[in-house]
Amino acid sequence: MPAPVLVLQDSMKREQGGKVQRANIQAAKAVADIIRTTLGPRSMLKMLLDASGGIVVTNDGNAILRELDLAHPAAKSMIELSRTQDEEVGDGTTSVIVLAGEMLHVAEAFIDKKYHPTVICRAYTKALEDAVAVLDKIAMTVDANDRATMLGLVKSCIGTKFTSQFGDLIADLAINATTIVGVEVGQGLREVDIKKYIKVEKVPGGQLEDSVVLKGVMINKDVVAPGKMKRKIVNPRIILLDSPLEYKKGENQTNAELLREEDWTVLLKMEEEYIENMCAQILKFKPDVVITEKGLSDLACHYLSKAGVTAIRRLRKTDNNRIAKACGAVIVNRPDELQESDVGTGAGLFEVKKIGDEFFTFIVDCKDPKACTVLLRGASKDLLNEVERNLQDAMSVARNIIKHPKLVPGGGATELTVSAMLKQKSSSVEGIEKWPYEAAAIAFEAIPRTLAQNCGVNVIRTMTALQGKHANGENAWIGIDGNTGEIADMKEHKIWDSYAVKAQAFKTAIEAACLLLRIDDIVSGIKKKQAPGAGQGQSKPKIEEEGDADNDQLIPE
Repeated sequence: MPAPVLVLQDSMKREQGGKVQRANIQAAKAVADIIRTTLGPRSMLKMLLDASGGIVVTNDGNAILRELDLAHPAAKSMIELSRTQDEEVGDGTTSVIVLAGEMLHVAEAFIDKKYHPTVICRAYTKALEDAVAVLDKIAMTVDANDRATMLGLVKSCIGTKFTSQFGDLIADLAINATTIVGVEVGQGLREVDIKKYIKVEKVPGGQLEDSVVLKGVMINKDVVAPGKMKRKIVNPRIILLDSPLEYKKGENQTNAELLREEDWTVLLKMEEEYIENMCAQILKFKPDVVITEKGLSDLACHYLSKAGVTAIRRLRKTDNNRIAKACGAVIVNRPDELQESDVGTGAGLFEVKKIGDEFFTFIVDCKDPKACTVLLRGASKDLLNEVERNLQDAMSVARNIIKHPKLVPGGGATELTVSAMLKQKSSSVEGIEKWPYEAAAIAFEAIPRTLAQNCGVNVIRTMTALQGKHANGENAWIGIDGNTGEIADMKEHKIWDSYAVKAQAFKTAIEAACLLLRIDDIVSGIKKKQAPGAGQGQSKPKIEEEGDADNDQLIPE
């Protein structure tokens, strides 16, 4: 009778799968618990020791998880979530981990009751579709050109960060920077490339209030010949090069055999003439500043300084691209291909200033810059690093609003509304999927519950009161004020979230939970290192005879 054997094997497989899923759920919950306390404005900070022995003090979910070195594959997958959220929308990195952890936590009960993971995932996917529909329903469209609204929004989004104590400063910097680099792409849409065209330059010293957004570019370079070249030029003509201003060297080792002494002189003269011609081709366009990514020889420096031209060499490619965007110049590969249209005339001022011990070049007051530099000042490097992380989040939020000008209520109000609506809809879900669907609805309450915990208020009373107000999907704007822990109207308190951030957090969290639930086995592909000679020990046992004793080799120490 083979049938009972098959049933037994199947149940054993299911049992093994259940064990793996429970282990994955436990790992995901452990990751969520690490950063649960960093959610909200009254959140705790974490001090991390990085691999090089440095210290990082932050409450940014992604920055914390990035430094963790976890062995469990499911935990690594959770860390990847936070990174995806950060790259995609730049905010909500903590929320997405807390939500994914809670989704897996509520699924554990169904795994124990022998529910098939596919059933749970189907219910979760249905819940996600309905949750996004609720988001669309309660979202409020805003005018991205209205500065006051933008300021309030960015402030509320970074209100949970360390720099919220400095008021409007970071929000102002973020809005100014994203407004400068925004490019119209047609159909009323704007594209904002934060990574490419906004450079954050951190200079220790001074006060945080001295931080500014420059209408142009700042680079950590001095002129080639400080005594001979001008350090301040108004309305400069700028030429940007991608080629070296020095004699061309051979691709590989070159040997030249000279028989007469005059030939050596001719050779040197040819080198000089080559550089002179190159400089002449540049000077033909009467530039004030020449900037190259490659080297610049002493002779070229002499010819340029003689003509009253300031030169800067060995600039980064990314910085050169930013200068081109700021002053309207075109980067040229060969000096003999220069045209008048390649010369940048958009900059209002070229100046080299000394800040602390270092020289910085400023190309500022540009007419219509499409790149900018945010200059951050502060007491210490740790403070500046944290301010930079917060600024990146703020700029991402500003970019999201420019791209998708829709808002949803913050303070856990959105999650409570979604939860209430899903609970209502769960009664119409048929079959076995009804219970996981309802569990997903309850899991959304993890965000307001965590906010209440971090405020230090009575969690049960607060959550009961909030659930009462949201009972029938009403009062969509009632949530928790993260500073005081009071139940308040988010519209009045101007506590908002970007629609793009919320939608992305919901999608990422639920999709990741489904992915981890559907794993029923973990197979390691890593070979374990064997001790020398350990592999031979697994072969057939060999019986030693008397004659073999003489042939024994000494084992080296």
